[in-house]
Amino acid sequence: MSPRRNRLPSLWPALAAGALVAALAAAPGAGAANPPTLNVSIGKGTIAVSGSTTSGAVNVVVTAAKGVKEPAALLFKLAPGATIAEVDALLASKKSGDPNNATPLGSIVFDGEGVPGGTSEAQTLLTPGTWVALDAEGEGPPKAKAVFTVTAAPAPAALAAPAAVERTIDFGFKGPATLHDGEVVRFENEGWLVHMDVAFPVRSHKAALTAAHDLLIGREKPLQKLIAGPPVGFYGPLSHGGMMQETISAKPGWYVQVCFMDTQDGRSHNLLGMERAIHILK
Repeated sequence: MSPRRNRLPSLWPALAAGALVAALAAAPGAGAANPPTLNVSIGKGTIAVSGSTTSGAVNVVVTAAKGVKEPAALLFKLAPGATIAEVDALLASKKSGDPNNATPLGSIVFDGEGVPGGTSEAQTLLTPGTWVALDAEGEGPPKAKAVFTVTAAPAPAALAAPAAVERTIDFGFKGPATLHDGEVVRFENEGWLVHMDVAFPVRSHKAALTAAHDLLIGREKPLQKLIAGPPVGFYGPLSHGGMMQETISAKPGWYVQVCFMDTQDGRSHNLLGMERAIHILK
């Protein structure tokens, strides 16, 4: 369960230093009017969870210390009967490189980017049971974990209705191809495989269509000239049913939405149709 693997393919060397900043989760209260807060604090090799740990909607606030490169918080819900020892064994094994191998043990429900020396926010739903928060900083296995228990709330908080819903499936994207800056959007993984949802900016609609076509056929070299800035992370790898709700604050313009996860035979999901042009307006 190495969640950040495959986020920046080799075609983005110039952007790697910029990382996948959570530009979509910067605005507070992204979703329900006043959801309880789950705090996730990431330090150098540490992670801690505090705040609301009851079932229902929560606003996940990720706080990262200065000097933490590419911080990311992953929330993993254990399946009934699964144990922390089994999760530890998976993380220490070679199978950790493919998040799909974690499916028998549970689900990646939330995977959000942090901001070094700052905070980022997005919402999700917690269900009763045992959870693990993982520091998914950079490449390789998670750097730290924190175990916490979610108890059943008498009246679980609900997420507010979003302005739009974006869904990943096996293999493609569903939902509106036009989003608006400042609106609340819900991102869901309806596929049975683990998917990710990122977008990189390009200079025009034509460039977006060209880049999407190049990604579909695996032609990576021309993409260097089409990319117009650092990518935006809608969400990192999520399991089936994983969901994040966020306020769009990405710069208006044309983007290419894409999933770079790999199949078991080594094919990137973009080669199977998980790429498309999207437009973000003011």
